[in-house]
Amino acid sequence: MRKKWMCWFIGLALLLVLMPTVGVPVWENVTTSKISEDDLSKLTEAVTKEMTQQKKASVSVADVKSRMQVNVQRKDPDKKWVFGTAVIQAPKEKDAYPEGWLYVAKMEGEEWQVALEGSESFQNWMQDAPSTIVNSNEKKVFANRSSDVKVMADQDQLRLPFAVGATWTLTGGPHGYSGQNTPYSSLDLAGGNQQVLAAGSGNAYAMCGNGLGWIRIIHANGFATDYYHLWSNIQPNGAWVDAGTFLGYTGTDVSCGGYASGRHVHFALRYNNAYVSINGREMGGWVFWAGSNAYEGYAMHGSTVRYPGQGLYNYGALAPNQGIVDVMGSGTLNVRSGPGSNYPIVGTKNDGEIVTIACTATGTTYTGRSKTTNIWDRIGNGQWVSDAYVWTGSTSAVAPTCN
Repeated sequence: MRKKWMCWFIGLALLLVLMPTVGVPVWENVTTSKISEDDLSKLTEAVTKEMTQQKKASVSVADVKSRMQVNVQRKDPDKKWVFGTAVIQAPKEKDAYPEGWLYVAKMEGEEWQVALEGSESFQNWMQDAPSTIVNSNEKKVFANRSSDVKVMADQDQLRLPFAVGATWTLTGGPHGYSGQNTPYSSLDLAGGNQQVLAAGSGNAYAMCGNGLGWIRIIHANGFATDYYHLWSNIQPNGAWVDAGTFLGYTGTDVSCGGYASGRHVHFALRYNNAYVSINGREMGGWVFWAGSNAYEGYAMHGSTVRYPGQGLYNYGALAPNQGIVDVMGSGTLNVRSGPGSNYPIVGTKNDGEIVTIACTATGTTYTGRSKTTNIWDRIGNGQWVSDAYVWTGSTSAVAPTCN
């Protein structure tokens, strides 16, 4: 028994030594001390009201009160502004996940007024709040996020949430954030060194009251990503993180409720402050497709298909002018000296190769897996391929017209 405990302690010590050092900046001008009990009670009441309105008729005030967390992350020295997270905890059962928002509150008279992430008031107040509450980078990121934002971009420019060049297992295919619900915004992933990394750069927040388990990153392009069930995660408090920053380890944490069987990361995509479908969207070089049921579906890289239980190699984030060659399983793609089938063949590209498109022109029309088009992509000097066989996430050109 003594030998067993000694081995356990040695293993823990090695884990702590090997744990990556995280360079997440800490604000020096942020006051994070508690507010008074009276103010906290009033704040909780105001946040409850907003959360209930956000949920509308799907949940009662009593239900929200019984399951809510109102977490104060920052307050200004004059105690007139507060910033934090608000969470409706999930029952600790399968297919149940928490719901959470960032919020900003300001004292008007003797009452707190609250704005939740996604509302027009939130967007405006994030700009009005003092620098002790919201830093300049956050103001910039949230300036263009509102309920009436533009159309979602064809590409989210995100990698998978683990090391580029590594292969992890897709333990759960596209499913809802709460499991069976729609849209199918989420994936379950595990494997490798179990280190969960930021899928893209942005401002990161720990959502649960104890700071454990759940991190949300707000990206500057309108997207956001959620990471749940984390173990030993960082405490970013809105700090900027780069793509690839260590967030935590895969785990089974349910600090905000829900259920986890076996360590993994529950990875979800959001846009304009709401979960969005990942069906037909690319991350890390894989295009994800939902199945008829939650947790089914598959991922494609060119003609290569991977199902739940199989490995996904992380190719990294695609740039806006990059695409993936997809010849529909029929060998290689001809590269021609000009934009059309009448030009001579000067080379080939393998299925799954990632190409960078310098500019485009029109030529011979072809039909590929996802589109019929007369667009041709210049991928090098005197090198052209039909855009019909290049997955770009768009049926339109993703690069300017060639001169």
